[in-house]
Amino acid sequence: SRGQRAGVDCPYMDTVNRSMLDFDFEKVCSMSLENLNVYACLVCGKYLQGRGRKSHVYFHSLDQSHHVFINLDTEKVYCVPDGYEIVDSTLDDIKHAINPQLTPAQVASLNDNPTRFRVLNGTMHYQGLMGMNNLHATDYANAVLQSLFVITPFRNFCLLYTRGPKAKSALIKRLGELVRKVYNSRAFRSHVSPHEFLQEVVNRSNKQFKILEQGDPVEFIAFLLNTLHGDLEEKGDSEISRIFRGMIQMITEKDQVEKLSGDRGARKSIKRKRKLVPYFFLSLDLPSRPLFKDSMDRKLIPQVPLHTLLSKFDGVQEHHMVKTGERRVYRIEKLPQYLILHIKRFTRNNFFEEKNPTIVQFPATNLELKDFVPHSVASQQITKYDLVAAVTHEGEPRAGSYQVNIKHPPTSKWFQIQDLNVKDTLPQLVTLTEAHILVYEAQQPRQPEN
Repeated sequence: SRGQRAGVDCPYMDTVNRSMLDFDFEKVCSMSLENLNVYACLVCGKYLQGRGRKSHVYFHSLDQSHHVFINLDTEKVYCVPDGYEIVDSTLDDIKHAINPQLTPAQVASLNDNPTRFRVLNGTMHYQGLMGMNNLHATDYANAVLQSLFVITPFRNFCLLYTRGPKAKSALIKRLGELVRKVYNSRAFRSHVSPHEFLQEVVNRSNKQFKILEQGDPVEFIAFLLNTLHGDLEEKGDSEISRIFRGMIQMITEKDQVEKLSGDRGARKSIKRKRKLVPYFFLSLDLPSRPLFKDSMDRKLIPQVPLHTLLSKFDGVQEHHMVKTGERRVYRIEKLPQYLILHIKRFTRNNFFEEKNPTIVQFPATNLELKDFVPHSVASQQITKYDLVAAVTHEGEPRAGSYQVNIKHPPTSKWFQIQDLNVKDTLPQLVTLTEAHILVYEAQQPRQPEN
């Protein structure tokens, strides 16, 4: 290093091109594929290694006449080949784009003050409403992530407690980086790329999820919540369980035949078990598709209220397990702060996959669940919920696309997000979609008036 200079003393400061910069990808050298001592060229955006006379940065500087580079770890800016460090406050927005940071006070006020900012192309955007790149077939992951990012305690946790020594795993660290970029009000672009996070998902899931193959959003959200819970768990509890975990009581009955001694025949009995089972989401079964067409030679699309599907957990309806011969009854014992409902639209077997187009009539506000929990529990818990996100599917199984409708917390407006596209919508239209995953938030208790 040859000391420091102010930006006004560097003749190459006007070559910095922010429109070419993209810090969403893996921090590896584009030539050597190494991840140590990587710099970004602030003129063309390439990632290159080293700064010495035999490094890729040095050769790139001489060959392309690009002289301003930033270290992606230390965030220090250097002029190459001259070797001095450039100290200038006008480069702070680039440093903030590499590693966005929000203070606890800023995070606490995210839902109170809707912030709009202008990106480099001149368009205005709300903070926290950014599209995500579809890396090939990752629309299912984008929809799930967008639905989780509007969950206030989950978002706040990711913004504040997923960097530095607080990040207990690489998955938590990558997730935190992605959330902070989505909520970066000084971003250069109107979208982010989940490339680094999804690469870590591929590695952590042992390639259960692949970037080049469309996955199941329900399997993805189950993997994500369970893995995060396992990484953060302390004495059986974690931030994930405090937000999403509820409890159901499962009563299992099975007929048994006991042979009596001698010729006295046999005696029938019922073996009964009670078990409390934790859950992060509840799966709801749709009625079967109609087999026959109507008088107009059309297949009608049935409609069913959400409460009808939730009757699965009323503690009365029996479910017969064909393989085991058991009868099961479910009852919700504990409701979480955020309730995730999975509507089973897809049926798979060894030969094909079929989609059920049944329209589920679900409310956007005031979903009442007191009929599905014991009266003693209902008096102690909040049983009314409001919708905050709905993941939907359009098209044929394994060939369609996923999108999400979210309620933007600061403005209470609804937006439809499909990969890079973000547009406003109406709550009345949200309830008419082929919902696959619904996310509900428990209503806050009203404060007593003075």
